[in-house]
Amino acid sequence: MRAVDIIQKKRDGHELSAEEITFLIQGYSRGEIPDYQMSAWAMAVYFQGMTSQETGHLTMEMAKSGDQVDLSPIEGIKVDKHSTGGVGDKTTIVLAPLVAAAGVPVAKMSGRGLGHTGGTLDKLESISGFTIELSRDEFLNQVNEVGAAVIGQSGNMAPADKKLYALRDVTSTVNSIPLIASSVMSKKIAAGADAIVLDVKTGSGAFMKTLDDSIRLAEAMVDIGTHVGRDTVAVISDMDQPLGFGIGNALEIKEAVETLQGNGPEDLEEVSLILASHMLVLGGKAKTVEEARVVLEELLRSGAAFDKLKQMVAAQHGDVGQIEDLSKLPGASRTLEVKADTSGYVASIEAEAIGIAAMLLGAGRETKESVIDYGVGVTLVKKVSDEVKAGDTLAVMHINEASESKVQEAENKLKQAYSITDAAVPKQPLIYALVTKHGVERFV
Repeated sequence: MRAVDIIQKKRDGHELSAEEITFLIQGYSRGEIPDYQMSAWAMAVYFQGMTSQETGHLTMEMAKSGDQVDLSPIEGIKVDKHSTGGVGDKTTIVLAPLVAAAGVPVAKMSGRGLGHTGGTLDKLESISGFTIELSRDEFLNQVNEVGAAVIGQSGNMAPADKKLYALRDVTSTVNSIPLIASSVMSKKIAAGADAIVLDVKTGSGAFMKTLDDSIRLAEAMVDIGTHVGRDTVAVISDMDQPLGFGIGNALEIKEAVETLQGNGPEDLEEVSLILASHMLVLGGKAKTVEEARVVLEELLRSGAAFDKLKQMVAAQHGDVGQIEDLSKLPGASRTLEVKADTSGYVASIEAEAIGIAAMLLGAGRETKESVIDYGVGVTLVKKVSDEVKAGDTLAVMHINEASESKVQEAENKLKQAYSITDAAVPKQPLIYALVTKHGVERFV
């Protein structure tokens, strides 16, 4: 078997066999197939696509290229959740304790952020003492005893995907749905979950900007899950504006806690309840999402979900006092209000620009070496459809040590992110579609 023949076969639009994909991925992982041949294959896939069978084989081969987590010592059906990323997306911090409180074990491996705001791990580390590094036994025991744990990913999880992604990044082949889908799902499968709920973002602040592309990506990932025997559901949710009001690590922990106490932002609570409802159904704790939602709403009202978060934080050595008294979380030394120049209605908010503004203040990383400031970020005051008068506050910047030039740049980004029109603007939908193995259900 030769790499050149596999490249030619895919270039000409033919389906590759499982053996050919295995040969390609294993050979590339071992350094036997050079970058220039793998680049040619990636470009052939970019133009010709892959069948669901090919994508499934590719996913499993990358999942098997490194560490695979065995979650079998954890009792019950393990349901994982993955978001394709968005600004202000702190749903994992809500979902892990909420779903665990309903009896579905959450053994979550998350990542850090690069660019925009921090990742889930960075947000959790804004709680003093919180450790994201647990041994395998500590991780499994905590999930069995507490019901939830959120830790960092293994450094050797799906290494073939990391190597291939780095190549795609410099050969303009990142934006290929089969390659994106297999990249995401290889890590989810290696992480050992029995079932997966995907939160696929769509809009200006998402990787996929259009609804049709977001649905195609969701279908590809659900197909992979089905192909490899994992129950998989994808929810297409809005990212044409940030989720919630807070963008920045401690600011997002605060909103997640408020949501678990039943008084968080309406959009964050709604998206969290929808995702959690699907997790409960896949976890066998409810027959329908409607039944699951009733259970989850009661867990929020009763305080059981918040109690579960406190248990998880304590188990991972975090300062529980900081989530009991949110004023003890890291904060900023000063704030600066960003004012509207004109009157009208907020027509849109460029979510990515809001994320960049928060990063400029120190809430995210410009490079891998950047040090995150947990207390800084942005709080939105006005969101899409809100009425605005000239001089009204659109957003508040939380500032510590950022240079004045960075502060000015962040302020400009925030002003540019807001589009204000004369005509009233309807509220945007939060959920656009649901994708399962049975097909696509559109809600708008």
